[in-house]
Amino acid sequence: MEEVTNLVKTTLGEIEKVLSTKTVVGEPITIQGITLVPLISAGFGFGSGGGSGRGEAQRQGEGAGGGTGGAAWVKPVAVVIVDKEGVRIEAIMGSMASAMERLGETLPRIIEKLMERWEQRKKEG
Repeated sequence: MEEVTNLVKTTLGEIEKVLSTKTVVGEPITIQGITLVPLISAGFGFGSGGGSGRGEAQRQGEGAGGGTGGAAWVKPVAVVIVDKEGVRIEAIMGSMASAMERLGETLPRIIEKLMERWEQRKKEG
């Protein structure tokens, strides 16, 4: 069971690295004198399990098992806008939030495909 304990500790340590205040309050972006600060909803799911041997297998030091799994997600919910008129918060609603989520889900796959094509062209010379 020590393996499962180590897996859980390692997984939770990695999740802790990902989920921070910077995950919920994004890095400010300044464009033409206007500062935008994204506000994001973040969450995660996590599970773990383990096993051990029985009977003859246990006496021979055989049998064991363990595993962990998790998923994280982020969803843009609002933007803090700082300009010459002051500070305000604009919610990201409906189709804009959905479009941002789809972009976040799709972009890694597009980059992966581009990298594959680049590698193939590189091999072809």
